[in-house]
Amino acid sequence: MNSIEALFLGLVQGLTEFLPVSSSGHLVVFGSLLGLEADGNLLFEVGVHVASLLAIAIFYRQKILELVRGIFAAKPGAIEYVGKLVVATLPAVAVALGLNGVLDRVLSSPEIAAVGLLLTSLILWTTRSTLPRATGLVPGWGAALLIGVAQALAILPGVSRSGSTVAVALALGIAPAAAAEFSFLMGIIAISSAAVLMLPDLGQASPEALASLALGCATALGSGILAIWLFVVVLRRQTFYQFAYYTFAVGTAFGLYLLLG
Repeated sequence: MNSIEALFLGLVQGLTEFLPVSSSGHLVVFGSLLGLEADGNLLFEVGVHVASLLAIAIFYRQKILELVRGIFAAKPGAIEYVGKLVVATLPAVAVALGLNGVLDRVLSSPEIAAVGLLLTSLILWTTRSTLPRATGLVPGWGAALLIGVAQALAILPGVSRSGSTVAVALALGIAPAAAAEFSFLMGIIAISSAAVLMLPDLGQASPEALASLALGCATALGSGILAIWLFVVVLRRQTFYQFAYYTFAVGTAFGLYLLLG
């Protein structure tokens, strides 16, 4: 992977991680179109996901500080909220452990990515009716678990993590801003876990690969912050479902490319 490819894929990751169009799906799509080796991209993908984690931390820094202070002060509200974030992470952990040994192939499968993008379009379309009625400020324990199930499904490439978790939260009556906040904050746990699993591979990476990784991460961080802001704006304007047109078009086009290629 050269510098231009790293910058481009970092930009793609930063924008698509938070906009509800699936970052993993887009990385598979562009990786296939650019002819990059799938096995060599996993470290890069996790690296730019870590940059996305930093984007979350920067955008939601006030909420994170509030929760940290609340935990140390033993405030029930903060402890309960963090507990719900942990509960929401458990389904993804279970799925990741269950797919151990085949996860690399699943994450890099072009066919799964194409189907996943089409599935994302269906999920996003449901928000057309659920978003106007969503008014809750904090998910309950059961809602947190169901949102976590949506995140577990998003392990599949092409299925948007932000799109599926927010869509489920809206369906459960959680208000748009609160749904986005919970979705992105629980993403910190999931992304951190993935990064820890990839740490052994860092020592095996070449200097060239690390340089590409650094470029991609820098681009993903900047574009990620912008994407979170756009995500929240679109939710507030109640035009969230319109992203379904895009994911349907990309999924259909990429599926035809695979069939005819």
